[in-house]
Amino acid sequence: QVQLVESGGGLVQAGGSLRLSCAASGRTFSRYVMGWLRQAPGKEREFVAAISRSGGNTYYADSVKGRFTISRDNAKNTVYLQMNSLKSEDTAVYYCAADSVGITTSRNPDYWGQGTQVTVSS
Repeated sequence: QVQLVESGGGLVQAGGSLRLSCAASGRTFSRYVMGWLRQAPGKEREFVAAISRSGGNTYYADSVKGRFTISRDNAKNTVYLQMNSLKSEDTAVYYCAADSVGITTSRNPDYWGQGTQVTVSS
C-alpha cells in the first residue's frame, strides 16, 4: 500500500510559479512510475507529467511542455512538479499518482492522492 500526500498548491497570478510536492509512504517508492494528473471544474481528468522509476525519463503534456518540470527524489520518497509561467487554464486540482506500469488517463493509477488546488488568476 502506498499513500500519497500532495502539498504546495495555492493561488498565484498568471505568469507566476508554484512547486507541488508529493510525499509517498512505504519503502517501494522507487518501484513506481510517478506522475501528476489534473482536473478542472467541468472537465475530464488530464495527464500533466510523468517520470520514470529512476528519474531518467520524463514525459509532459503538450500544454505544459517547457513550463513545467517533474522530478523525484527516491531517497526522500518525494516527487515534485515545478510550474512556471502559469496560465489561467492551469487552474485545476492536481493529483499525484503512482503506477507500476505508467501514468495514463485511460485507467486509474494504482495509487493517487487527495489532490491540491491550484488557482491561477488572470
